[in-house]
Amino acid sequence: QVTCIEVVEAYVERIKEVNPLINAVVKDRFEEALQEAQQVDKLLSEGPGDDYLEEKFPLLGVPITVKEAFSLYGMPNTSGLVNRRNVIATSDATVVSRLKQAGAIPLGVTNCSELCMWYESSNKVYGRTNNPYDLQRIVGGSSGGEGSVLAAACSVVGVGSDIGGSIRMPAFFNGVFGHKPTTGVVPNDGQFPNAHGVRTSYLCTGPMCRYAEDLEPVLRVMAGPGVSKLKLNEKVSLEKIKFHCMDHDGGSIFVSPVDKEILQAQKKVVEHLESDLGVQVQRVAIHKMKYSFQIWSAMMSSKDSEGQEAQRFTDLLGDHGKPVWPLWELMKWLVGMSSHTLPAIAVGLTEKLVNLNLSGKAKLVSMGKSLQEEMEALLGPDGVLLYPSHPTIAPKHNSPICMPFNFAYTAIFNVLGLPVTQCPLGLGSEGLPLGIQLVAAAYNDHLTLAVARYLEKAFGGWVLPGKV
Repeated sequence: QVTCIEVVEAYVERIKEVNPLINAVVKDRFEEALQEAQQVDKLLSEGPGDDYLEEKFPLLGVPITVKEAFSLYGMPNTSGLVNRRNVIATSDATVVSRLKQAGAIPLGVTNCSELCMWYESSNKVYGRTNNPYDLQRIVGGSSGGEGSVLAAACSVVGVGSDIGGSIRMPAFFNGVFGHKPTTGVVPNDGQFPNAHGVRTSYLCTGPMCRYAEDLEPVLRVMAGPGVSKLKLNEKVSLEKIKFHCMDHDGGSIFVSPVDKEILQAQKKVVEHLESDLGVQVQRVAIHKMKYSFQIWSAMMSSKDSEGQEAQRFTDLLGDHGKPVWPLWELMKWLVGMSSHTLPAIAVGLTEKLVNLNLSGKAKLVSMGKSLQEEMEALLGPDGVLLYPSHPTIAPKHNSPICMPFNFAYTAIFNVLGLPVTQCPLGLGSEGLPLGIQLVAAAYNDHLTLAVARYLEKAFGGWVLPGKV
């Protein structure tokens, strides 16, 4: 009914209209995108047949955006680091290449936090990204530009990455869908910083989008041959899923209590599942979840099986130069002289503290391994856990620095290697998105994706900002 050029033009106009407010797209490639759209229309007019095109180009003509931390040919690839402000990608990251080969058309790259290690997307290269539901609120990080651009209806699909919740927090704060796949299925190649050592088991690349049904086809393309490990062709009978529910982490001293509205939204999900599907949602209390932040932190900085140390954040901040001294950078920051953000400096400082207590760290790593076994046993082949995405709805700008460890609600599932789908649940009393994490055992991504599609129908999914 519409041409590809009309679709791409509509998204380009939308970005031009709202990006001055949200600052999500940090570099566009509109001219190239429009040329690619013309080629799609030419291909369609030549008519090699819809079945052939669908098989060869499953995402033909679909406008997408890409987190700036991923290489997209001709686009900057700084990850918000001032030292890298002149770095232009000369190739495509593996997932970007796969999406382009499937026919997708990138419109540009989106903002992230400095070196992708903070949950507010703000840096000294591009500035700060704003939440489309309230410009005074954060978009989450580190794939925050993607969350914002999708929520504002400026793109169809986003490419995100997640080592502590970097897909799921922005998806939650911006009321869209995001999926952190089972570890090791979607390649992470071509992003900066990439994971090394033990962190290669924790970093995941995955899709973000407004509509639940779009997650699976995009995940198939991103995963390539690895998709066979996921059971995406298996039909899911929702009535046969064993649902579990946990309201909070058990009361960690490092993390805010869960907002009442988030708890109420989760309660409504439980009630709906029980009344509509006739299932019994099992309440669980997993004691070790109380130590989520400590476990994540210890496992992130541990050695891998070959004894290789985890890459230090201070080395990354230097980016092939001298490692950064976080205390010196803090002094410079206080007088406005540092080229780094305060959160990045704080991460550098806490990194040093983690390694002071090695026996305590070893205990936490061991606790993480036993939590993984406990979680896999609980979920089994047919279980889904409902768990809050974050203790609060989208906070105001800069406030994460006061509660820096609230990301523990998402981060724990990275070190456990479990697939998680972030699902929106409408808007709360302040007009800000609510949502929930859906967690399954490794390689059971098909279960969480099916439940997300079901909950979208029941709770309405994404809501256009400004509709309230």
